[in-house]
Amino acid sequence: FDEVTTFTEAMFRFLFSRLRREEGHKVPLRMRSASNPGNIGHQWVYRRYINPGTPGAVFVPSKVQDNPSLDIREYLKSLDQLDPITRSRLLDGDWNVRDTGMFKRVWFPIVDSAPHILRAVRYWDLAATEEDDSNDPDWTVGAKLGMDERTRLLYMVDEQRARLGAQGVEALVRSTALTDGIGVPIRIEQEPGAAGKSLVSYYGRHVVQGYDFKGLPSSGSKETRAAPFASQAEAGNISIVNGPWVTEFFDEAEGFPMVEHDDQVDAWSGAFGALMRDNEARSQTYLRPQAAEVIRRGDLTLRGSRYRDRE
Repeated sequence: FDEVTTFTEAMFRFLFSRLRREEGHKVPLRMRSASNPGNIGHQWVYRRYINPGTPGAVFVPSKVQDNPSLDIREYLKSLDQLDPITRSRLLDGDWNVRDTGMFKRVWFPIVDSAPHILRAVRYWDLAATEEDDSNDPDWTVGAKLGMDERTRLLYMVDEQRARLGAQGVEALVRSTALTDGIGVPIRIEQEPGAAGKSLVSYYGRHVVQGYDFKGLPSSGSKETRAAPFASQAEAGNISIVNGPWVTEFFDEAEGFPMVEHDDQVDAWSGAFGALMRDNEARSQTYLRPQAAEVIRRGDLTLRGSRYRDRE
C-alpha cells in the first residue's frame, strides 16, 4: 500500500486473504505499507502500528532527511505553503497532531463519580454487523447521559460499545436496561420509513417491554445534531465519569466529523437531544380553558353580566 491511511481498515485486512505462496517457496510473506499521518485511516493505522501497536506489525519511521535523492531545500519551501497541521504531518511524521474537529478533550472535566441523584436517559445508536477479518462495521453504542437538576450540569455516566449481530445487540440492550433500572428511559434512533417503525415496535414488544422506551426520528446532518452537545461541552457544562471507554470516545470526538466511525458522537448527541426533549415535556404545564360560569334563574340564564332567555 502507498498512503495506506487513505484506505479503510477493512480494505487493508481483506488483502491478507490474497497473501499466499506456492508450497516450498521460502520467500517470506509480508504486507508492506507506507503512509503519512492523516486521512480517514489515521486512527486504525496509528493503533495498529504505533500506539499500542499489534504484535508482528513493525513501524519504521522516516523523515525527509532520510531520502538522499530529494532536494530538501525546495521541498521545504513547498511545505511552507501548507497549513501547520498538514506540514507537521508531512515534515515531522507527527501522528499526534490532529485536525481541528468539533470537540476538544479539554472541554470535558473527568470525575470519579456522578451525583447520586440524576435524571438520566440511555440512548442507543444501533448497528447489527459482527466484526470479522473482511469488514470494518459500525459500532452499536449505548450512551447514558444524566442531569443534576439542582445545578443543571450534565454527566456522561456510561457507554456500552460493541460490534455484534442482531441477537447480540438485543441481548446487550436488554442487559444494560436491567443494570440501569426501570427509572432510566431508553431511546433509539428511528430510521425513516416502515423499517424504522418496525424496528422500534419490535424492540418495544420483545427487547425492553416494561421500560420507558421510544424511537426518536432524527433530522439534519450528523454535524447539525452534534452541535448543541458540543456547545454545552465547550461551555464546561458536561463532565465525564471516568471509565475504560473514555479514551476511545476522545479519539473519535476530537476527529469528528473527519473520522471513519462516528457512532459514539451520534449516540451522545442523541442522548443529549433526548434528555432535553424529555426535560421540555416535563416542564410544560397544560391548563384546560376554564368554562364561563353559568347561573340560571327560572327561564333566564346569566351569561357574562347579563341574563338571557334560555334557549
